[in-house]
Amino acid sequence: MSKNMSVAVYPGCSLNGSSREYMESLRAVLNALEIPVNEVDDWNCCGASAAHNIDQDMAVALPSRILAQTAKDGYSNLLVPCAACYNRLKHVQQEIKTSPEIRQKASVLLNQEINTPDTIVNILEYLQSTVMPRLEGKTLKPVSKKVACYYGCLLVRPKGISDEKQIEDPQGMDQIMASLGAEPVSWAFKTECCGAGFSVSNTTTVARLSSEILIDAADRGAEAIIVACPMCHSNLDMRRREIEKYSGRKFDIPVLYITQAIGLALGIPAKKLGLQRHFVPVKI
Repeated sequence: MSKNMSVAVYPGCSLNGSSREYMESLRAVLNALEIPVNEVDDWNCCGASAAHNIDQDMAVALPSRILAQTAKDGYSNLLVPCAACYNRLKHVQQEIKTSPEIRQKASVLLNQEINTPDTIVNILEYLQSTVMPRLEGKTLKPVSKKVACYYGCLLVRPKGISDEKQIEDPQGMDQIMASLGAEPVSWAFKTECCGAGFSVSNTTTVARLSSEILIDAADRGAEAIIVACPMCHSNLDMRRREIEKYSGRKFDIPVLYITQAIGLALGIPAKKLGLQRHFVPVKI
């Protein structure tokens, strides 16, 4: 397969560190389905979630270098599993394509010509277009649980950056989980904010927002929460103690990446999917 017919993956900082189980599970699923995994060479941090708030030059330069490196390596498509990274890269790609001033600024900052891949896709778009068709005809181990599919903020917003048509009620993750044998619940918080990057600087805000998410999921009968964002997973899983203290309730609902759920359906061992790394034990 030539590079221009394949997809490069940008893991970003989280998938290479604190949320490495996300990348582990993605690799495990793609390997099981014999789909090539090509990581962007010499990648750097994209600047989410701080650079675009404090340094506009860095906010342009960091994503531009990743995009230029992807195009230089000969890839026309870029998969970005992290919702925050996807949002930043898609935003800067759009600026480079529509603003000669931004393209020139990036070129000067990086001292190189700035080209970008043709398309940037998030994890749900990639799973639906490439992974799920490969599951047809395979014997799956049904994920027979009620699940709350949690999209969060950055996977579906803002309009014009995200290609999601139903911003308030997206269905892609629900459809994937239903095809795996799960029962997605109808609930009110699938796109509400969990506190995002305040996980360290303002844990009270995270506890308040995330407690609302967990309360609604639990009250709707969800036995697991499915996510596609490292920040969402971190807040709902790692901050469980703060959430329970704030809400005055105990929650035993595990939080899984969508790639881990697919891996379980394929019969991939839990350790290869990184399930042992979670703070809340996964019993699914």
